[in-house]
Amino acid sequence: MIQHNEFERLGSSHTVKVDVRIIATTNRNLEEEVRKGRFRQDLYYRLNVFPITVPPLRQRKEDIPLMVQAFIERYSRKLGKQITSIPKETMKAFQDYPWPGNVRELESVLERAVILCPGPVLQLADKLEISFPQWSSTGKTLEETERNQILKALSDTRWRIEGKDGAAAILGLHPSTLRARMHKHKIVRPKTTEPD
Repeated sequence: MIQHNEFERLGSSHTVKVDVRIIATTNRNLEEEVRKGRFRQDLYYRLNVFPITVPPLRQRKEDIPLMVQAFIERYSRKLGKQITSIPKETMKAFQDYPWPGNVRELESVLERAVILCPGPVLQLADKLEISFPQWSSTGKTLEETERNQILKALSDTRWRIEGKDGAAAILGLHPSTLRARMHKHKIVRPKTTEPD
């Protein structure tokens, strides 16, 4: 058992000694998941040795300027650009926005801004707005609505996920997030049929 610093390889009877620490992360409330029976209680207690809670980005606005600078430096270097300044109103917009997609959303917005930035002053590619799907009285669940939005974006982009005009950009998601949600909703690109 890992908790005793040892394990056996699958199919082997030889015990291997190790000196490791396991770090597990989640965005779910595991105590609540245990109460609802959706997470094993014994596993929760094994993992819950040294919990570290990281508040969402909207609760630590003072971190945003440093993160903006770090992401801009990373993507400027990667793309061979020289972005030397960020207007105060742009930084204020970053700090006023609630970041429902958390740090990944901030990173995606900054990557897009650096890609499209024509000069040394950072300009936002798009206005920071939270867009919600149009609610109707048809009684659809949130999952059905999300699935339909994804399918519509994929259809509109001819199943192109990445890039400026891809479905992920249209939905305001990182491509890997879109792929994960497609997997969750069992969305698979339909096979094209050959004409008779």
